[in-house]
Amino acid sequence: MNAPPFDKDKANRWFAVELNNRSWDLLEKPELTEAEADEVVHAAHASVYHWRQVGTVANHARALCLLANVYAALRRGGEAIRYARQCVELAEAHAGEIADWDLAFGYDCLARATAAAGDREAAAKVRQQARDYGDKIAEAEDKAVFDSWFASGKWHGIG
Repeated sequence: MNAPPFDKDKANRWFAVELNNRSWDLLEKPELTEAEADEVVHAAHASVYHWRQVGTVANHARALCLLANVYAALRRGGEAIRYARQCVELAEAHAGEIADWDLAFGYDCLARATAAAGDREAAAKVRQQARDYGDKIAEAEDKAVFDSWFASGKWHGIG
């Protein structure tokens, strides 16, 4: 196989960022068409793939968080829980390599996934864990971003 005529690492990083941003843009829409729902699933999975090629543990955990949120938004609870658990497990295993807000967002996506799966009682418990981690975020700007996200509930069933 011939070497590609471009820098693979730069290409992987570019696609990881672009697909991540496109996925979040779609998730922020009030409603998705069927075509957009398909696009967001494919874009989020592709972002995870590209981050796994060149990203850090934090990038990988954040990509899994995105994927869990995508499936939660689409009310595909089983898949959402799968990726949310992977996100939380990865973040917990590498707590020294991630930001203080990663676990807050990780538990938040697990709460949203659990709600999407229909278990509101368990979702409320996990949501409290997310809130507890959110309260530990040191940087005011980071905490404000988390608090805003945490307060949103447009497609999550837990807001």
